Amino acid sequence: MDGLMGGLPLVAPAWCTFLVILAVWEMVWKGIALWRAGGNHHLWWFICIFIFNTAGILPIVYIFAFSRRKES
Repeated sequence: MDGLMGGLPLVAPAWCTFLVILAVWEMVWKGIALWRAGGNHHLWWFICIFIFNTAGILPIVYIFAFSRRKES
């Protein structure tokens, strides 16, 4: 069997911890960006952020570069 469980290789606990941290990181940034995109009525940004998982990169770009409301 040599490190196999049910035909799948075992994953190191450190790797699992990294994936959990990455998932939480993505959820936080995605939540903030979706909230702002919805509030600003940016439909296409909302759809893109919702569909694509980019480890927080796309939501961060949206928040800091595109989500600012134009001053009147």
